[in-house]
Amino acid sequence: MLELYKLDKRLVFPAVESALHEPNGLLAFGGDLSEARLLSAYRKGIFPWFGDDEPYLWWSPDPRGLIKLSDFHCSKSLAKSVRKNAFEISINTAFDTVINRCSNIPRNFGACPQTATWITAEMMFAYQQLHLAGYASSVEVWLNNELVGGLYGVCVGGVFCGESMFHSYTDASKIALMALVQHMQKHHLGFIDCQMNTEHLARLGCKSVKRSDFISLLNTHKDQVISREVWASQRVNIDL
Repeated sequence: MLELYKLDKRLVFPAVESALHEPNGLLAFGGDLSEARLLSAYRKGIFPWFGDDEPYLWWSPDPRGLIKLSDFHCSKSLAKSVRKNAFEISINTAFDTVINRCSNIPRNFGACPQTATWITAEMMFAYQQLHLAGYASSVEVWLNNELVGGLYGVCVGGVFCGESMFHSYTDASKIALMALVQHMQKHHLGFIDCQMNTEHLARLGCKSVKRSDFISLLNTHKDQVISREVWASQRVNIDL
């Protein structure tokens, strides 16, 4: 019989080592999506993932996918796409639009495939509040003044906890990730948490690591003091 930790009003999570093996990483259910709880979760290597008809579900999978900034791989075709198109890149100029566009993409995670988005209206509101508080950021890719790609995630010290990305033009989401990597390198930040590795992310440099190693890296960078200017609304360039 499946037994799962139920969260209450306290900002307490069980140890990530107690997460289930099947489905991989399912740790707890319940609680809320308050700013305090979300930040507490991310600082412990935990994130929420659930559908419209499910309770709040909290995860910490093993292994964990991450991109060390020095491991990012820019393929020849991606570099060619950057040179060929007059993309413009920005940070935190269209967070609400990015998360809305991401919400239209079906996801496959957890106990069963999902044909609908996991970014419910409640989730969207929670991350918009995190953004307003300075804890969630987006990267936008523009072409001819049209938003054609982007990503968003939660900033925990020197760690960017990626949540979702989208594209409506070839390579636009890859370019958003490339811009994020270069921006983080410029400001001497840590790494990108990808939650779970995929074939797509692996081609870009994502590696699967033991959860214990991920937590060690997270603990190394989560208290890094970051200037407000790092995630201020701004235009950025990509270097090849």
